[in-house]
Amino acid sequence: MSRGLVDALQWYGAGAGAIAALIVSLDLGRRWTGLGFVIFVTSSIALILWGFLSEKAEGIGTQNMILFVINLIGVYRYLIRKKPVHDS
Repeated sequence: MSRGLVDALQWYGAGAGAIAALIVSLDLGRRWTGLGFVIFVTSSIALILWGFLSEKAEGIGTQNMILFVINLIGVYRYLIRKKPVHDS
C-alpha cells in the first residue's frame, strides 16, 4: 500500500475522531450523538488499518479495535435501539 494512502488513514482517523468527540460533547440529541458514534466507527477503522500498516504503530491499531467495539455499542444505543432504558 502506498505511503500516501497510509498517511491519509492516519490523518482521517485523527480528524474524524476529533469531529466525533465534538458532536458527542455538544449533546445535541440522540440522532446527533448517534451520528457522532458512526463517525467514531469510521475513525477507528481508519486507525486500525493505519496502525497495522505502519511501522511500530500496532498499539494504536489494537486500541482502536477496542474503541471500534465501544463505538458500535454507541451506534446501537443511540440509533438502533428505539427507546432509552431508564432505571425505576
